[in-house]
Amino acid sequence: MASVRTYSSILIVMTLLSFGSSETGIGTINDPPYLPSACYGYQDKGVMIAAANQDLWQGGAACGKYFQVTCKGAINQGVPHPCTGSPTVTVMITDFCPPPGCQGNLDLSHEAFSSIADPRAGGIKISYHQ
Repeated sequence: MASVRTYSSILIVMTLLSFGSSETGIGTINDPPYLPSACYGYQDKGVMIAAANQDLWQGGAACGKYFQVTCKGAINQGVPHPCTGSPTVTVMITDFCPPPGCQGNLDLSHEAFSSIADPRAGGIKISYHQ
């Protein structure tokens, strides 16, 4: 019986740790076309996708990973309250957003960005985790 309690305790701790591992950063908007992508060439992976900055890219290891991205607020005064009523979206990494052009941590497809924020903002404060 003690092993069941130990196993349950381990699961609870792992769950709490997974919720606590969110990072914060900047999400930007990427307009189509989305192909070719650095991960999949001309293979279409849909529109709920994102490009990772150099830190997240890890030499291409980020390809195919899913991230939950939550809008946390404005980065400029142009759109002071950009977040929508559904501020979280799940995206798959399909591309690389290289420096110096990459202005954020995740460059979200127009469709993904629009589902969590007003596209006129161009960029937003985000939290994200895998």
